Amino acid sequence: MTAMTRMRRIEVLADEPLIPALERLAGQAGIHNYTLLPTLGGMGQHGRWRDDQVSGATAKIMLLAVTTSDRADQLVELITPLLEPHRLLLLISDVDVVRGPQFD
Repeated sequence: MTAMTRMRRIEVLADEPLIPALERLAGQAGIHNYTLLPTLGGMGQHGRWRDDQVSGATAKIMLLAVTTSDRADQLVELITPLLEPHRLLLLISDVDVVRGPQFD
């Protein structure tokens, strides 16, 4: 059977201009490997939103990372003050990772 390692998956949906700050906070938490994913649009508490390719005014990006529980907890502490004022979506979930040592 293939060995798996229990890790934490972090997903942060944020307005594109906030991404550099989130990258810095991830680094402070010891998270140096992540993926930035573009989004097309969605529906939220404040209604429908769509990525505006021309101005980028409503562009949202998803920061996706897989890390240890300790690093995930650190990032949550660092990001929490930004959640309400910037209307961030922060999801944390347990995942089983094949090749887990790559995420140390």
